[in-house]
Amino acid sequence: MTLDKLKVGSSGVITAVGGKGALRRRLLDMGLTPKTEVFVRKVAPLGDPIELFLRGYELTIRLEDAKNIEILKK
Repeated sequence: MTLDKLKVGSSGVITAVGGKGALRRRLLDMGLTPKTEVFVRKVAPLGDPIELFLRGYELTIRLEDAKNIEILKK
C-alpha cells in the first residue's frame, strides 16, 4: 500500500521510498525513511496535500509525492 491511500487518523510504517534522483533524496531528507512510523493528521478539503505526523513534527506533502512511499498499515 502507498501513503496516499492511508486515511485520516490511520498510521503505518514506511517500508520503502521510491522515486528517482532529486525527488527520492528530498523525501528521505524530510525524514520519510524506512522503518519510520507515520500518522495521517489531516487532508486538505480538495484532497491534496496531506498532513503527516512523524518523528515528532508535522509534515505536509503532495499526494503525487505520497504515491512514491510504500507503507505497512498498522
